[in-house]
Amino acid sequence: MAECGVRYRWALLASLVCIAAYGQDTQFLPEVDWYLKMNSSIRAYVQAKDDREGGDPEQFTFGPSIQFYRKPLVKLKSITMFDLNDAKSRPLVIDGGYNLITAPDNPVKNRAVEAVTFHFPIFASILLSDRNRTDLDWQSGSFSWRYRNRLTLERTFAVCSYHLIPYVAAEPFYESQYSKWSATDLYAGSLFPVGRHVEFNLYYEHENDTAKKPNRQNNYVGLALYMYFSLENNSRSLPHTRSPIMKDVTAGSPGSVSRPAEGP
Repeated sequence: MAECGVRYRWALLASLVCIAAYGQDTQFLPEVDWYLKMNSSIRAYVQAKDDREGGDPEQFTFGPSIQFYRKPLVKLKSITMFDLNDAKSRPLVIDGGYNLITAPDNPVKNRAVEAVTFHFPIFASILLSDRNRTDLDWQSGSFSWRYRNRLTLERTFAVCSYHLIPYVAAEPFYESQYSKWSATDLYAGSLFPVGRHVEFNLYYEHENDTAKKPNRQNNYVGLALYMYFSLENNSRSLPHTRSPIMKDVTAGSPGSVSRPAEGP
C-alpha cells in the first residue's frame, strides 16, 4: 500500500508540474457527458462542454446524440474490460446528433453531427480508434461544413489494484470555408474509471491553427466527466414476481401440481 501511495504522489506531482509549465498560456476546458444504454445495439448521450476544437473561438456546446453498434469482439472486450465505455469493444460505432453552440457576441450556431468510428486491437494490448466525423453548421442563414479524423492509441495499466487508461490522439480538421486542412489538435491524457458509472478524462491539448495568418498555437487542459448508465442493467436487476397460480404450482413437492379442490 505504501508503494501505491508513492506512485500516486509522483503521478499527481508530474501532472501539476505540466500544468504549471503551461499555465500562463493554457485555457481550461470542462465537459460533462451523460450516457444511457438503451439495449445491446443503441446508446443515447447528452454532452455539455466548453469547446475550442479546430480553431473555434470561446464557445459552449450542448446537445443530444445517439449511437448504433453491433456485437462486441472478444479481443476488444479483453483489452477494454476496465473502461466503462463499452462502445470501445465494438468494431464499428455510428453516431448521429445535434449540437446547439453559443459564443459571446455571436449568433447561435446549429450543428448536425455524423460520425463513424472503427476500433482495432493491435499489438501489446493497445487499442486503436479511428473516428471519422462530419460537422454540418448553420449560422445566420449561412451553411458550412468540416471533416475531422481522430486517431487514438490507448492502453490500460494497473497501479496496484487500480486501472488507468493513458492515451495519445491526433485530429486534423478540414474546413469548407477555408478549403483546406486548417487545424491539427494533439492530445495526451488518461481516463480514470471510478466505480461502475463514473469516469474522468484528464488531458492536455495542443492545437496548431493555420486557418488565418499568422498561425496560432493554442494550449488547453481539459477535464471531462463521463457518466454511464444502462436500462439493460436496471431491467435485469428488477425483482421477479410470481403470480398466485405460479406460487401454487411451485409450492408443493418437486413435480407436483396443485389442483383446485373438488366439490362435494
